[in-house]
Amino acid sequence: MQKPKYKRILLKISGEALLGDKSFGIDHQIVKKIVEEIKEVYRLGIELGIVVGGGNIFRGVIGQEKGMDRVRADCIGMLATLINALVIQDALISQNIPCRIMSAFEVVKAGETYIREKALKHLEKGRILLLACGTGNPFFTTDTAAVLRALELNAEILFKATKVDGVYDKDPVKDPTAKKYDVLTFDSALEKKLKIMDATAFSLARDYKLPVLVFNILESGNIKKAVLGEKVGTLITP
Repeated sequence: MQKPKYKRILLKISGEALLGDKSFGIDHQIVKKIVEEIKEVYRLGIELGIVVGGGNIFRGVIGQEKGMDRVRADCIGMLATLINALVIQDALISQNIPCRIMSAFEVVKAGETYIREKALKHLEKGRILLLACGTGNPFFTTDTAAVLRALELNAEILFKATKVDGVYDKDPVKDPTAKKYDVLTFDSALEKKLKIMDATAFSLARDYKLPVLVFNILESGNIKKAVLGEKVGTLITP
């Protein structure tokens, strides 16, 4: 039996990671692949909360650019995260993995309203938590929601799972000479002006010394490697 490095983890899955080769919506094969990997680490006995983004469906900032009221647009974006959470929940249940959706919005037909004490009990009972609708407030990203929930639920680390395999000094898509960092401190990331997450989320993680691991969720085995403490992605430490 492999021993995980962490007992309680908050996993942030970007909405874009669910796109696959699509330009919009959800690639169900990608969802199936992610859930199969989650099943592997769940069997290791970890407690797992998941915050999922909604950028594959709708982004509030894009709605604002199209002339929408920003508050209303952000509400639509938060509901997009609920759609993604329901899709992931369905895939988890098909694998007989106990899970609950807890939403920052009151959506009693789709999940429970987020209450910290209830969320902690779900984790202690071995249920995976799908934390939807961000913080429940406009102007905040799901990165900020992920850091906030990680701190509230006493997670040991935040896994920021994206479509890239770590943090680079330049855009690796545009510049083949880009260098990937294995480890960074929050201060060095600030000095190098590296874009890891939005400023609010980054400051909150830095202030409360929450480690953040950035890795590619689409590369097979990466979630398990991260849980076991193996070298993967980029680790940002206090």
